[in-house]
Amino acid sequence: MPNPRQLAFLALREIYRRGVFTDIALNQVLKTAQLNSVNRRLVTELVYGIVRQRRTLDALIDQLGKKKAHQQPPDFRIILHLGLYQLRKSERIPASAAVNTTVELAKENKFKGLTGVVNGLLRQYVRLAAKTADPLQLPTEPVQRLGVLHSFPDWIIKMWLEQLGEAATEQLCQWFNQSPTIDLRVNPLRVSMEEVEIAMGALGVDVCRLPHLPQALRVRGGTGAIEQLPGFREGWWTIQDSSAQLVSHLLNPQAGDVVIDACAAPGGKTTHLAELMADQGKIWACDRAASRLKKLRENLQRLGLQSIEICTGDSRNFPQFTTVADAVLVDAPCSGNGTLHRRPDIRWRSTPETVTELAQLQGELLAQAATWVKPNGVLVYATCTLHPQENERVIESFLENHPHWHIEPPPPSSSAAAFCSPQGWIKVWPHQHQMDGFFMVRLKNLSR
Repeated sequence: MPNPRQLAFLALREIYRRGVFTDIALNQVLKTAQLNSVNRRLVTELVYGIVRQRRTLDALIDQLGKKKAHQQPPDFRIILHLGLYQLRKSERIPASAAVNTTVELAKENKFKGLTGVVNGLLRQYVRLAAKTADPLQLPTEPVQRLGVLHSFPDWIIKMWLEQLGEAATEQLCQWFNQSPTIDLRVNPLRVSMEEVEIAMGALGVDVCRLPHLPQALRVRGGTGAIEQLPGFREGWWTIQDSSAQLVSHLLNPQAGDVVIDACAAPGGKTTHLAELMADQGKIWACDRAASRLKKLRENLQRLGLQSIEICTGDSRNFPQFTTVADAVLVDAPCSGNGTLHRRPDIRWRSTPETVTELAQLQGELLAQAATWVKPNGVLVYATCTLHPQENERVIESFLENHPHWHIEPPPPSSSAAAFCSPQGWIKVWPHQHQMDGFFMVRLKNLSR
């Protein structure tokens, strides 16, 4: 049986040293080994958990070790992360087993001469943990305290503090460090909600409905391979977080409309729009990433949708769409910090500089997409980030430069109405709404 900790080490080495995304690195190592479900879950927990807790684990190495975390050989630091994470977060693994297996891991990976360092540092943590609830020493200043405790960069903590205050920011940090839920979007063109619930229940899969979202089912507990769940191959449902489902309801396309999805890949919202239109009308699915459009093509076939046509290219360069659309969706490229629980490496990849670059791109996409909308047509701008520079500031700038456009709040009957702010836009806060962080706003073209 392959060693789960060694597999986790190999995945983390790809993430830390080569910058591979967490899900890709994990899938690569899991493909190489025949693991039972328990050990697959262990490898997944170790990899995702350690990427999330990276700053906290480094702070502990700085506190307990003779050398700071950044002074350790990169592979050796991963081994220390594996040991400390198990001691802090894994209730199923006894402390002695966590220490001993980490020492063995050091030997297996050419650090035999440093096994004493591993043993000493981890046992020092165990001794401190016996005396206090948490041995981690924290700064007193709020930004650094929350950053070290919950493992986020200072700039992200500062951005949340300015919007939420300290108590709510802490709740948001805690939410983002949980394992994500899985939400399904039922395809009403193929099946009813009741039929999916019955089929899932027959296999012991626990699902529940979500308020305000007529197609959403949340899976509670383990599922095994998603593709093996009833109805996947038949196109009964697709995986889509509940907050992402809100976006298409906010656009509210009608059967027979011409709709353009400006940033369509990988196609979750595109296919939802088609379902809401009863697959009647025309949807242009645009994206410059041809490789990511492959997933959309697969889902079109699986879900049995005919109204979508794919257009590969940069949406800033499609003059053929001028004033042809009843409705346009700009689900803009963004920093993604509303999805930090699903994509934990984003917290370490994005910077204030990348946010500024993205805001520039977002403004350009929005301005171009606005030219596609007919008079009295609508446009929805959406991101899966919580950064005002990519959300509120982009919309405020657009409205200043386009006086014939106005925010149109969703009507009371809309699924999105329950989430609407006084300004007319929607900002989904995960710790309040129990779904991914999102921003979305519906804009109406009042030109004649």
